[in-house]
Amino acid sequence: MITLRCVFFLAVTFVILFSCRWIGILVLYTVHKGQFDCIGGGLLHSYFLVLLILLAAIICALSAIVCISMRGTISNPGPRKSLPKLLYTRLLLYLPEFIWAVVGAVWVSDSSMHCEKTVMNVAFGTVVASWIIIIFTIIGVIIVFDPLGGKKTIYLTDGVNRNLESSQSGQLLYNVKNTATRVWEKRIRLLCCCIVQDDDHRVAFTSIAELFRAYFSDTDLVPSDIAAGLTLLHQEQDKMESCPKEPEEVLCHSPSSPVTDDLDIELENAAHYMRFAAAAYGWPYYVYTNPFTALCKLNGDCCGNRPTDSDITGSDRHNFHFGSILKITGLQYRDFIHISFHNKIYEIPFFVALDHKKEAIVVAVRGTLSFEDILTDLSADCEDLTLEDVLENGFVHKGITQAANYIYRKLINDGILNQAFTIAPEYKLVIVGHSLGGGTASILAIMLRNSFPTLKCYAFSPPGGLLRLSMPNMEDLKRRIVRIVANCNRPKYQILLHGCWYEVFGGDPDNFPTELDGRNQDDLTQPLLAEESLMVHRSPSYNALEDESHLNSPPQYPHLYLPGKIIHIVEESSSRRLCSSDIKYTASWSKETVFSSILISPKMITDHMPDVVLKALNSLAQEQGACISCQTRDFNTNIV
Repeated sequence: MITLRCVFFLAVTFVILFSCRWIGILVLYTVHKGQFDCIGGGLLHSYFLVLLILLAAIICALSAIVCISMRGTISNPGPRKSLPKLLYTRLLLYLPEFIWAVVGAVWVSDSSMHCEKTVMNVAFGTVVASWIIIIFTIIGVIIVFDPLGGKKTIYLTDGVNRNLESSQSGQLLYNVKNTATRVWEKRIRLLCCCIVQDDDHRVAFTSIAELFRAYFSDTDLVPSDIAAGLTLLHQEQDKMESCPKEPEEVLCHSPSSPVTDDLDIELENAAHYMRFAAAAYGWPYYVYTNPFTALCKLNGDCCGNRPTDSDITGSDRHNFHFGSILKITGLQYRDFIHISFHNKIYEIPFFVALDHKKEAIVVAVRGTLSFEDILTDLSADCEDLTLEDVLENGFVHKGITQAANYIYRKLINDGILNQAFTIAPEYKLVIVGHSLGGGTASILAIMLRNSFPTLKCYAFSPPGGLLRLSMPNMEDLKRRIVRIVANCNRPKYQILLHGCWYEVFGGDPDNFPTELDGRNQDDLTQPLLAEESLMVHRSPSYNALEDESHLNSPPQYPHLYLPGKIIHIVEESSSRRLCSSDIKYTASWSKETVFSSILISPKMITDHMPDVVLKALNSLAQEQGACISCQTRDFNTNIV
């Protein structure tokens, strides 16, 4: 089953593609019309004529699909009820299109044809273009094809109205869930086909597939629906932000207050240690921030100085990673105790170095940079974590905790920290990281707290800074998207076109309705599954958060919070659009509950990048204070 709501943009793309192709073939046919008087020329003449007629029929079918697809709204497909017939018509046209492409390939490859070289080249190019379009069309159909089809309705969570007690119903539900899990697992394996897959990867694939299956089981939103929902949510946020704030929502400290002085000190420390967190990314970060000079500098300098081979694990071809770390941190090669470039799922690179400026032994953990790291990020199940005198019955992110365990074993069991403190016994221990590295650094610091009570951790934009990556927050985002697209009475193409204009050029948020518009229920022949299952019943994982269980068992996906003290950095610019250049930053202490909801911004990805975080911290460290206002957007830096 192909989800109908994703048809419009595909149809528009193909209308443009086939129209350009039809015009090009018509021009070539007209120009070379008098050159078919040759051996086999009649066949080529017939090929072009039939192809023009066939393409015209396809363009008409696609144009009709576009016109019908523009009717109705995302959650009101009634006006589009004739769309399946048009899709079947287009599907039937694939057969003659494929047959004629085969015929064209046979005729063009026939050695008995003796026409002018220009005519043969035109025919050959036309046949090749036909096959390219057919292949990409098949790939597109495979991507948007949903193997479950209408079986998704089984996921609706109202158990009272559905007899799932019988063995037959239970077996059906079990089979559908297994099928959905296998579908997601195949997709993940396909995306990760370039990496070597072992038992750990297979376990991770299954775990992530289960998570995706549970998350998407009660909704049939397509990517363009999600894009429209995110656009509407961002405009709704901007309208709310433009409203006057309550007095208690704005906190200002006098320049001489102890709170501000403490904040200034921590901002200076954070700016210093962010260089170590950024350096952990190695040469990709250095080249990204110095695109014109990085390779020349690395080629000239990085091959001479490096620690002994016993201090480095993992591959560092041409010594580019270590050379970049030296450039970014400004340290000498002798200041490094251990460097690990080893990277597998749940095992991420890190380095240990002596920071003489701050008299600290720094453990810097790398953030997300590989497919293995992405799999670690997506292993978002909760694990129990209990540490004596530090944490009792805590819930932590599974993938991040596994990564922290790996580094903990290396630091303690391999004697890396003992070696460092033997060299500099008076130094303090500082753990830093950005993104995935920030989350790992936070958990690692908790694990090391008993052994090193005075340690400090600086976690920059940890999982919580970009997407607050926990299932409850993702469930909340899904419900907000479903609610706002269900309430909006505009066609999706209008939402997306206005949204693109708004994000790029600015302007006022569109006045989209916030309540259901009383549409005719007879037209709702195929309402969103999520409109029933989420807005009325909610999904199983969401119910687990709010319903009290008589079994007193912990919820499957409990709320996860950022640990420690949190500094929230806010961008304040003259223009809020992507092209703005006048940027200023403010910072304030914040609470972990402030980040309980995902906020939508066109810069949410760029603001997460380590170079942007470092730039903001350097700017704040130089300014050293001002009136700080608490807002809840962009990225955060939390300090354990």
